[in-house]
Amino acid sequence: MKSIILKQPGRFDLVEVEPPTLPGMDEAQVRVRRVGICGTDLHAFDGTQPFFTYPRVLGHELALEVLNIGVTTVEHELKIGDLCCVRPYLNCGKCSACQRGYENACMHMQVLGVHRDGGMREIINVPIDKLHKSSLLSEEELGLVEMLSVGCHAVRRANIVPGEIVLVVGVGPIGLGVAEFAHLAGARVMAMDISDSRLAFARQQKAIEHCIDAKQEVLAQLKAIIPDDLPTAIFDATGNPQSMMKSFEYVAHGGRLVFVGLFQGDVTFHDPEFHKREMTIMASRNANRQDFNQVISVLENRKIDVKPWITYSVSPEQMLQDFPTWLDPANGTVKAMLRF
Repeated sequence: MKSIILKQPGRFDLVEVEPPTLPGMDEAQVRVRRVGICGTDLHAFDGTQPFFTYPRVLGHELALEVLNIGVTTVEHELKIGDLCCVRPYLNCGKCSACQRGYENACMHMQVLGVHRDGGMREIINVPIDKLHKSSLLSEEELGLVEMLSVGCHAVRRANIVPGEIVLVVGVGPIGLGVAEFAHLAGARVMAMDISDSRLAFARQQKAIEHCIDAKQEVLAQLKAIIPDDLPTAIFDATGNPQSMMKSFEYVAHGGRLVFVGLFQGDVTFHDPEFHKREMTIMASRNANRQDFNQVISVLENRKIDVKPWITYSVSPEQMLQDFPTWLDPANGTVKAMLRF
C-alpha cells in the first residue's frame, strides 16, 4: 500500500509498504479516504512543530471507511463500509488528567500524525472508541471534523455569552472554525489577520461581521467598531509569538484571552496591565468526544458549509509536488486535502 513519510524537514518520501495486520483488541481497520492538511503538518514540514520527531507519517484530520472490526468489549454501532472520522488523540485513560475528564490534555498524550504515525497511508488500525461515524456527511466533510472540533472546543472553553463581541486573531482554517462556533454561540465575531487573501476569504463568511487588517493600527480599527470597549473574548489562532503577546492589548477589562495556537517559546506580558484588566488567560488543546459530536451535528444540520474552504484535493503524487507552496499564506490556500 502507499504511504507518505516525512523523513526530515522539507522531505517527503512516497513508498510502498505492507498493509497492517488484522485489527487487534478494541481496534478497527480502516481505509483512509481523505486527509486534511493541517497547520501541524505544515509546521512539521518546515521544522517548527513542537513535540515532534522524524521520520513520521503525518495526518490526523481523517475521513475513513471501516474495513474490519476486531474483537471488542467497547459498545459501538460500527459496521463494515461505514464512513467515519477519527478523534486522533490517543490518551492513556489512567493519568489524573484523564481521570478528571481532561482526556484532550492527557499527561501521556499520543496524537496520530504527531507523536505516532498518522493517516497519510492507505490503511491503518485505530481504536474503535475514537471513531465517529456519519451516514450524512461526505468524505470531504468528515475530513474537516477534527479541525472544526478544535475551534468548537476553544469556544466552549471560553463560555461565550450571547451578544458579546469576540475577536479571532488568525483566520486560517482553525481560526475560521473558531469564528463559526463563536457565531453559533451567539457572539458578534470580528476577525483579524495580516494576510490579504485570508481577510478576503473571511469577509465572505456570514459568521464574521467585521475584518481587521493587522498590518494597520489595530486598536484604532477596534475603536471604530466598538468605541467604548474592547472585545471580551480574544481567540489567538496564529501560533505566532508576536501576535500572541500583542493580543493582551485587545482584551476588555474582565475579558478572556484564549490561546488556540502554540509555538516553541515563552509568552510574556506586562503584569500591571494584565492585573488592571483582571484578565483570564486560557489554553485550548485538542478536542473531546463532546466537541466531535457537536461538530458532526452542526454539519449534518447544514449550519456550516465547509465545501468552499477546500482549495485543493490532490493525489499523493501531486501532494509531494505542491506541499511546499501551501506554506505561503499569500497563495490563497484555505484548506488542502489529500485523497487516496
